[in-house]
Amino acid sequence: MSFLPTFSNADSGHRHSRVSSREKPGFLERLSETTGGMVVGLGLFALSFYVLFTNEGRALRTAASLDEGLQLHHHQRPLYDPNYKVAVHTVKLKREVEMYQWVESQESRDYEENGEKKSETTYTYNTEWRSEVINSRHFDKEIGHMNPSAMAVEAVTVVAPEVYIGPFVLSKGLVDQINNFQTLSLKGLPWTDPFLTVDEDYFYHTPNPRSPQVGDVRVRFTYAGLSGEGSWPGRAQAASVVAMQRGDQLRAFKTKSGDTLEILYTEELSAEEVFAHEHEYNNMRTWALRAGGWALMFLGISLTTQILYTLVDWVPVLRELVSLGLKIFSLSVSCSLSLLTISAGWLYYRPLMAVFLSALALVPIVVARSRAPTKKHQ
Repeated sequence: MSFLPTFSNADSGHRHSRVSSREKPGFLERLSETTGGMVVGLGLFALSFYVLFTNEGRALRTAASLDEGLQLHHHQRPLYDPNYKVAVHTVKLKREVEMYQWVESQESRDYEENGEKKSETTYTYNTEWRSEVINSRHFDKEIGHMNPSAMAVEAVTVVAPEVYIGPFVLSKGLVDQINNFQTLSLKGLPWTDPFLTVDEDYFYHTPNPRSPQVGDVRVRFTYAGLSGEGSWPGRAQAASVVAMQRGDQLRAFKTKSGDTLEILYTEELSAEEVFAHEHEYNNMRTWALRAGGWALMFLGISLTTQILYTLVDWVPVLRELVSLGLKIFSLSVSCSLSLLTISAGWLYYRPLMAVFLSALALVPIVVARSRAPTKKHQ
């Protein structure tokens, strides 16, 4: 194998291309790569069983817990940021920091030339506001695109030490669910700091926010769980809670199914609406994990059987037939095994449904066997 990089400039200093080449891999090299994929496929195949089986138990336990199954406002002292003199009656106050930096993007294309496989990568550099520090040392061309190594201001989230709903103190698990962050409006806010410029709800550490330079920093504040009696920045946030009351505290409730209920919605809902939302979320999560488990199984089987395709990929017609056959095989087996795994998860909770899913999983096999004698006769 050879690696022959070439370098060429294109347009301006903020865009260039790099071309690398290597010899076309031989049969043994392709077989070695396929063997590695086969090992990964076996791992994904095993992981899919775990995802599908445990998902069913979780879904059924959650549904049962929801079937077992206060609505007030919360308040506490205002949270305060001394650097920017911002004080808000809220549960959480987040300081978000962005720095104007160089950003590298790349586009690649692969092609063959003179019996070699070549890859051409085009690098483009633009300046953007980013919340994370971008290390320009990893750029393909750092000269002329250097970023500072750190931000002058640190991002931070402040959480109220005690949060109340009426006379009750919320547990940490309930407070963690208050995440409906909204941008704090700076309109009408008096500001006299000569080192900061306010523009569109941002504090800019530069006198020219519309013409920033690399390294300039801007800050904005967001809040979640607004409370208090003041009119700025808005009315107190309503909340609906499902939890267990113990004294003056609201904490997690352990159900007979072994699950815990600790639910908070930052809106006014009846008990029926809260549980309806939770059932809907549980169903969506269950089907998402089912789809993810099936995809892992399909990918695992495809990678495991890819070695058969590699053995015949030098024969054009046979290669296409084997590729189609392997895809059909992976689809059929993954569907059947996924249904069997799901039915095994339901066996303890709903045995009749488990039997039905097991029978459904055998449909592809029965159909295949029923068609086999016909083909032989023909």
